[in-house]
Amino acid sequence: MPAVRVDGIEVAYDRVGQGPPLVLAHGAIADARQFRPQAEDLADEFTVVAWDEPGAGRSSDVPPAFTLADYARCLAAVVEDVDLGPAHVLGASWGGTVVLELYRHHAEVVRTLLLVDTYAGWKGSLPAAEVRSRVEGAERMLAVPAEGFAPTMPGLFAGKPPAEAVRVLSVMSAGTRPQSMRTQLTAMVEADQRDLLPRIAVPTLLLWGELDTRSPVASVAHQFLEAIPRATLVVLPGIGHLSNIEAPEPFNRTVREFCRAHS
Repeated sequence: MPAVRVDGIEVAYDRVGQGPPLVLAHGAIADARQFRPQAEDLADEFTVVAWDEPGAGRSSDVPPAFTLADYARCLAAVVEDVDLGPAHVLGASWGGTVVLELYRHHAEVVRTLLLVDTYAGWKGSLPAAEVRSRVEGAERMLAVPAEGFAPTMPGLFAGKPPAEAVRVLSVMSAGTRPQSMRTQLTAMVEADQRDLLPRIAVPTLLLWGELDTRSPVASVAHQFLEAIPRATLVVLPGIGHLSNIEAPEPFNRTVREFCRAHS
């Protein structure tokens, strides 16, 4: 298992395949296993790297006062540890917000951006009432005693998810650390990256599920499309928030074609 240390934090990641680097940043309540369908399919053409962000999977716990910029710094260290030059960097949901912050502070490690069902921070993409509702829901989950803590999120899929996907999500969810979730929540609530979007100078793929109710196409995806100069939007019909799991074949094909065109 490859890993890199950043200020005493061990950050683990998976690495498979050969070719231009494609780095994958998972969503909240998840880890590198979220991207198994991509690692298995895309490793024939790319060096596929999926991290366990600090506080998730095999990586160290997040320290007190960990910030969005700290997540970005750790992700930059992973790209540098892979040592294949600037990478195609894909972030899904919360991972997309981390990837945007990576570009803000470490643009030199980014070849292209692939933003999947994501946000420019909750403050930057959602109405204030929706943010308050999500915070209240998360606080209710965090209030559950440790032995009963098993976070879930509504609206992840548009249809019935594959049985294996449900199993993997359940395992990842059960391993979520409450402190990690609270740290993510704090960062996501406070983040507003709208100022960054017009300054993104690399080719950017916006890949969205048509029926994503957590990050709606009509509001959030089009916010990105209008603001990012070199952005292209691809919408997967009939698919929800976890588009990489619900529709891996068209998802992987779209990622492959975009990265191939810009490698």
